[in-house]
Amino acid sequence: MKNNEREKKITKVSIVGIATNFLLVILKAIIGLLSNSIAIVLDALNNLSDAVSSIVTIIGLVLAGKKPDRKHPYGYGRIEYFSSLIVSFIVIVAGISAFRESFSKIITPEETNFSVLTFMIMLIAVITKILLGLYTKNKGKELNSGSLIASGSDALFDSIITLSTIIGAIINVTFKFNIDGYLGIIISLIIIKSGIEMIKSSASLMIGERISKEFANKIRHEILSCKDVLGVYDLFLDNFGPENYLGYVHIEVSEDKTTKEISKLTRLIEKTIREKYGIFLTIGVYIVNVHDKRINKITNDIKNITKNYKEILQVHGIYIDIEEKEISFDMVIDFIVDDKKSFLDKITKEIKMLYPDYQLYITLDTDISLS
Repeated sequence: MKNNEREKKITKVSIVGIATNFLLVILKAIIGLLSNSIAIVLDALNNLSDAVSSIVTIIGLVLAGKKPDRKHPYGYGRIEYFSSLIVSFIVIVAGISAFRESFSKIITPEETNFSVLTFMIMLIAVITKILLGLYTKNKGKELNSGSLIASGSDALFDSIITLSTIIGAIINVTFKFNIDGYLGIIISLIIIKSGIEMIKSSASLMIGERISKEFANKIRHEILSCKDVLGVYDLFLDNFGPENYLGYVHIEVSEDKTTKEISKLTRLIEKTIREKYGIFLTIGVYIVNVHDKRINKITNDIKNITKNYKEILQVHGIYIDIEEKEISFDMVIDFIVDDKKSFLDKITKEIKMLYPDYQLYITLDTDISLS
C-alpha cells in the first residue's frame, strides 16, 4: 500500500474516533454533573483523552509523511512511534487526575442521583465504545498502525469502565450504598495501567523489534520461488516507520552460475520484493558447491555435527575448497548462548577432529528473524 493511501485511511479512522469520543464526552459530562457522579465525569474525561490521542495520531501521521531530506534520508516515518508515546503519556496523566479526584470523593462522599435516562445513555455509550474499539483495532492491524491499535484497545477498555459505572449506579439505587469514589479509583488504575502498557509497546518499537516470524517466512518463500535460488538466509529488515523497510538478505546459488546470471537474478528479487512488499533489499550471494562428491561428504559431516546442538539454529553458506583445503560457513546461534567464543571453539574442535588438514572459517550470525 502506498504511504499516502495509508495515511488517508488512518486519518479517516482517527476522525471517526474523534467525533465519536467528543459526542460521548458531552453526553457523559452532562449526565455525570446532573447525577453528581464522579465515576461518570471521570469516564467523560477518559473519552476526552481518547479524542486528544486521536488528534495527536493525525498530527504524528502528517509529520511522519514528510519527504526524506539530506539530514534524514530515510524519511520521518518513525515520528509515528513518538506520537504513540505521547498518546501513552496523555492516558497516564488522565489516569492520575482521575485517581486524585476519586480519592477525594471517598474522603468526602456526595449524594448521587441516577435516572432511567442516565442508564439508557450509559448503556448506549458501552455499545458505541465496543463497536468503535473493534473497528479501530482491526483497522490498526490492517494498516500496521501502532497508534490505531492502541486507541482501539483503549476504547475496548473504556467500554468496561463505562459498564462498571452502570453497575455502580445500580448498586447505589438498589442498596443505597455509594461506591462512586471506589469505582473512580478502579477506573483510574485501569487507565494508568493501559498507559504504561502503551509506553512499553511504543518504546519497544523505537528501540527496534524483531520482525514477525510469519512476515519473515513470507519474504523467504517469495525469494525461494525465484528460479536458481537454492537457499535464503540472514534476512534482516530495519523499519524507519510502519510500511518503510530497508534490509538485506543472502541467497545461495550454484557455483556454476555466471556473474551475468547472478546479476539478473538479484535484480529480479529486488524488483519483486520492492513491488510486492515495498521493501528495499540488498542481496548478498553465497556460492554453493553442488557437483563434487567429496565436498558433499564434508558438508553432510558438518551438518551432522551441528545438528546435535540445540543452540545452533541454522548452518548455511557452506563453501569448501578442496585444493586450498578451506572450509567456511555461517552459523546462527541462539541468544541463550552467553559465551559465544567458547561455544565456537567447541564446534571448531569437533570439525577439526574429522578434517585436521583444513583451515576452518566460521562466521557467527545472530538470530534476527528465525524465531
